[in-house]
Amino acid sequence: MNRRRIGLTDLWVSPVAMGCWPIAGITSIDVTEAHSLATIQAALDSGINFFDTAYCYGHHGESEQMVGRVLRPHRNEVVIATKCGIGWGPDLKQLKDARPATIRRQCDESLQRLGIDVIDLYYLHAPDPATPIADSAGALRELLDAGKVRAVGVSNFTKIEQYEAFHAVCPISADQPHYNMLQREIETEQLPWCEKHNVSVMVYWPLMKGFLAGKLPRDHVWDPKDGRQKYPVFQGDQWTKTHDFLDKLRPIAARHHRSLAELVTAWTIQRPGITVALCGAKRPDQIQESAAAMSLTLTPQDLADIDQAIRERGEVQSRAAVT
Repeated sequence: MNRRRIGLTDLWVSPVAMGCWPIAGITSIDVTEAHSLATIQAALDSGINFFDTAYCYGHHGESEQMVGRVLRPHRNEVVIATKCGIGWGPDLKQLKDARPATIRRQCDESLQRLGIDVIDLYYLHAPDPATPIADSAGALRELLDAGKVRAVGVSNFTKIEQYEAFHAVCPISADQPHYNMLQREIETEQLPWCEKHNVSVMVYWPLMKGFLAGKLPRDHVWDPKDGRQKYPVFQGDQWTKTHDFLDKLRPIAARHHRSLAELVTAWTIQRPGITVALCGAKRPDQIQESAAAMSLTLTPQDLADIDQAIRERGEVQSRAAVT
């Protein structure tokens, strides 16, 4: 299977990665430990070698712990990414804290939870408004020089000045923004900057929180615990317009006898400048479907038809939440 290089490092990864936020069970429903562990194993069995978690995925590090349990026996076969700079307060509210001391502490805790000696790719999860980016970058550079991490990345940056300030102190090997067919803001500035600086782009939300998988019916009734319903795209006219858009994609997927999720994921990993699509999953069948996209090559006609459908739908301009 083709692997893609992370930046200028010696890390090579599958173009589809497993995003390990859903298995934390904080905003997803019907999450069980047994399903989560089976999903990580299914990803590995399906050819995925890249797993993305974070210090704050789970109020007590549940995601990192489960990733470690499954992957430690396969340590030489996989690339593990995790993140620092966001945690949980006593009231279980999310807190941004990217002070150097916090970054160093969270790194040590993540290594312990994962049960590994070195983190392959370590991200600053998001900028901390109270901490200069150069200070956060300095702490990550220290971890890189100390051999606790192999490569450093950034996530949820929105301004080129943020990238420049960080990169001047610590080399960025990977960037993790949100990106999908209908949310393509990064194509204007971020993606060109990353290409210029040999930074790999690992996008989250390729299926737009599952909407683009096409499995939510028009008359879907939301579970009160499902956090997705708060986003505008899951409401009102935006909900209807996106369902109309999906109906235009279905015949394209049918040409290849593939699902909508496979089509959308394949489109994402075949976009210029995109290195990896991070596909969240909480059950084995979900990650198996995402992994199948790695074997789908879209034709020029497919791409033209998809582009036309996207133009008719129009982009969704809402910003993503930090995940």
